[in-house]
Amino acid sequence: MTAAANAHAPMLASFGKSLNVAVIGASGGIGRAFVDALADSANVHRVFALSRNRRRPDEGKLGWLPLDLEDEESIGRAAGAIAQTAGHLHLAVVAAGMLHDGARLQPEKTWRSLDGSAMERVFRINTIGPALVAKHFLPLLARGRKTAFAALSARVGSISDNQLGGWHAYRASKAALNMMLKTLSIELSRRWPEALCVGLHPGTVDTALSEPFQSGVPHCKLFPPAVSARHMLEVLESLTPEDSGYLYSWDGNRIPF
Repeated sequence: MTAAANAHAPMLASFGKSLNVAVIGASGGIGRAFVDALADSANVHRVFALSRNRRRPDEGKLGWLPLDLEDEESIGRAAGAIAQTAGHLHLAVVAAGMLHDGARLQPEKTWRSLDGSAMERVFRINTIGPALVAKHFLPLLARGRKTAFAALSARVGSISDNQLGGWHAYRASKAALNMMLKTLSIELSRRWPEALCVGLHPGTVDTALSEPFQSGVPHCKLFPPAVSARHMLEVLESLTPEDSGYLYSWDGNRIPF
């Protein structure tokens, strides 16, 4: 089922009501859009926005918690705070990612540009961080109903779809994330058979991450963050436990690994 098919359904209706949700990487463009969309949903009871830096005050159903993807202790503390406050989660989305870091770290155009420390940083954010979030947050998923753990991956992380080369560290870190999600989904299915663990490809989104690389993107394929987040939530709405362990594009199509 594509996202468009669910365009008029209540947001996350298949998850039920009174949902507790968490967005990790809530200070980024897509993360903020997820937070806004979820906070506006009548089905959502509480939104935990997690990031290194607070970008907005606690208000209504929204609460902020500190979390640094490069610090497992902070991840564990955040999970503990959620467990103490809400008891369990119905959806956790890791919306953080790294492609470049100003002039210091840029996607490689050739193998001659490979740098070990830069690759390590990209893997810490794109692969290791989400894996450690899963370690601490998967046990918070409610039992006996549909729940989901999702992380933003990318089409360029598909090995079979790679026809251009380049962007070595980013591609490899997302391919590794895809494998991690697949492996996590197998273990999760044995303990929480109604839960999902999936990767989501947001498309090309108008954020700081993609801004240096937007020149060749048609305007119709450059999404505002709010549109991309809504599409991805619609994809999650359409998925069932049998769809766990795979990577899905913003339009609901499965992307081959």
